[in-house]
Amino acid sequence: MSGRRTAFEIYWEILVFCRTPQSFTGIINRCDLNSKTGQEYIGFLVEKGYLVGVAEGDKTRYVSTEKAGEYIALFGSLYRKLFDTAPRFKL
Repeated sequence: MSGRRTAFEIYWEILVFCRTPQSFTGIINRCDLNSKTGQEYIGFLVEKGYLVGVAEGDKTRYVSTEKAGEYIALFGSLYRKLFDTAPRFKL
């Protein structure tokens, strides 16, 4: 598969990357997003309970929740069925 990533692929990338706490800047850099779209994706994932902000001093780090594990597994399974390969970061 080539071309632009779907929102579902971007959600998957963010959630996998955030298995360990990550800064907003780290997420948008690693997932190749701009600040505005990064805020939208992260905000959506937080709102749905897949990502949670954890305060570390004066900074916030985001980490995937247990609920995110279900999405990661389901998306990975569907992706493998469609494309005969596991999803991976495009970077």
